[in-house]
Amino acid sequence: MNPQMKNDSPKTAHILVVEDDFASRALLVSYFEKAGYRVSETEQADNLPEQVEQQQIDLVLLDINLGGKDGLTLTRELRAHSKAGIILVTSKDDQIDRIVGLEMGADDYVTKPFNPRELLVRAKNLLWRIRDQRGATKEREDKRHICRFEGWEFDHHKRLLTSPEQLSERLPEGEFKLLQALIRSPGQVLSRDQLMDAIRDREWVPTDRSVDVLVGRIRRKLKDTPSEPQFILTAHGVGYLFAGELT
Repeated sequence: MNPQMKNDSPKTAHILVVEDDFASRALLVSYFEKAGYRVSETEQADNLPEQVEQQQIDLVLLDINLGGKDGLTLTRELRAHSKAGIILVTSKDDQIDRIVGLEMGADDYVTKPFNPRELLVRAKNLLWRIRDQRGATKEREDKRHICRFEGWEFDHHKRLLTSPEQLSERLPEGEFKLLQALIRSPGQVLSRDQLMDAIRDREWVPTDRSVDVLVGRIRRKLKDTPSEPQFILTAHGVGYLFAGELT
């Protein structure tokens, strides 16, 4: 099966129906369960942001007129904490509330009585947009967490250094912190004091000699010739700088 098709399957989405009218709630649940979605339901959701996070909800169908906190209040609270999709369920007389709801962060709205086919299409399109946005966000995060230079790859999350030959090694904490500090300031000389601050922790206070030893270890792993280093250069009497070309 094509992985992309699997990811776009309705069964991978979790929908929460928040509706205090039993008949309307049952109707909504029935629509989406028949379409293959995973559906949860509740008649009120005063702790909606917590529910969405704990149950990993992708889309909320939210009635505006609820007992307890109303749908507009819940929309504002949820949008402050989550990027889950929000479709407001309104009556024909709720035109102003619909506008306010959209201003507070709702993505769309439907009016009672619903057209089941239209509702499903709206929900499906919204879920696709949410997944596209999440994918783009993850790609941007991955680019921030992984840097590449002249065939090498450095993964800040996993502390992995991967050679051009695709050989990976997890760096000890001191080497990782020092290389991370240098790479984050490419072309800039960092003093030994700055590097000591970058690698110190509660149980270990490094010295000038500690920095030099760690630099030597990293150079060996980068296959950097000590007499003519390519990536980590020595600024004599000051410190070190990273000279690799980041891509």
